[in-house]
Amino acid sequence: MMDTVRDPLWQTIRLDALARRLVDTPVVQRLRYVRQLGHAHLVYPGANHSRFEHALGAHELARRTVALLDEGCQLDGIDPIEGAIARAAALLHDVGHYPYSHALEEIGVPHHEAVAAPLITSGPVAEILRDALGASAPARVMAMIRGDSESPLAGLISGSTDLDKLEYLRRDALMCGVPYGVIDVDRLMHALVVVTDPTTGRLTIGVRAKGLSALESLLFAKYQMYRNVYWHHAVRSATAMYKRMVEDALAEGRITAEHLAGFTDEGLLHALGTTDQPSLLIALRDRRLFKRIAEAPAADLDTDALEWIATDRGRVRAAEAALAHRVGLRNGEVLIDFPAKTQMLGLDLPLLERDGTVGHLTNAGRAGAIDLPAIAASLYRSARWLRVFAARPAEVSLPDVLGVLAAH
Repeated sequence: MMDTVRDPLWQTIRLDALARRLVDTPVVQRLRYVRQLGHAHLVYPGANHSRFEHALGAHELARRTVALLDEGCQLDGIDPIEGAIARAAALLHDVGHYPYSHALEEIGVPHHEAVAAPLITSGPVAEILRDALGASAPARVMAMIRGDSESPLAGLISGSTDLDKLEYLRRDALMCGVPYGVIDVDRLMHALVVVTDPTTGRLTIGVRAKGLSALESLLFAKYQMYRNVYWHHAVRSATAMYKRMVEDALAEGRITAEHLAGFTDEGLLHALGTTDQPSLLIALRDRRLFKRIAEAPAADLDTDALEWIATDRGRVRAAEAALAHRVGLRNGEVLIDFPAKTQMLGLDLPLLERDGTVGHLTNAGRAGAIDLPAIAASLYRSARWLRVFAARPAEVSLPDVLGVLAAH
């Protein structure tokens, strides 16, 4: 027997006995209070949806896709447990997320998948998985989330067409009220197939050639969402302020990195405000965001020389202090933002051609088809911007900014 949950995106989400037990664990329930889009609600007021809703949606897409594969006789000869492992991984893939989404990973704290490992492989979640799916289930679920599983269904959870992307792009667009996350999800799910990977000889998830147009819709939806929502200048300003506030609190010992992942969004803000009210916390709560004083798209920059901005916080803080001094502001009143490097559409999956042969769709492209890799690279460079934000009005030229960055 299955329980049903009403959902604004997928209408009806169905939960079997295992999913119901996992949903009721504290690590999954915490996700109710962690926003999916961090500070995007300061720009798009409807973006208050949580990672809990996303987890339920990802589980539903996994359930539907596994059912489609089964109906199409794609799972013949595959252990039925693999479908249950994939559904559990879809439900649990975000349990290690920090408050306000991915932002804190940019200041050097452990990746959310590393945080998730002990939450899934020990404690209540592990006990439930072992009871339902066997002693190896927690490790198999975690391997699928990390992307190093050899399961034939691993591509549903981590890969070029993983269901996580389909879910969050559609849900984020709906809740932000923007028309950008238009993906032909149904077409893409129906195009998925289990094939023998020609490079490894193992069974894996591939896509039929008829699904290429749906892959194109995924690429363009992701670009539009990054350009207009995820990397919106005001969202990135709030994110930069939040990162600096948490980084300062860690340095001062007011919170510890080990406890960060246990907080909810509001719980962390409350903890940061118990001893005093940091100016950045007050500014965020009042939506007094730092303003842009310089910016440039990645397409106009030598990005290889600037990748350290997303990873080396010591150098970033030194550059911020130098820029603040140059424009007559105090240390901490200038913030530099260059989003961490990501792929707009990483392609690496088997392609089942119409004649039954199996090829490979990679970032090298495919003859006779739209050059998705080249388009993805171009779109990525136009969506990603280097920005300098300041707490008060100031003037600085882009050459001066690049000169300070080069010096650091």
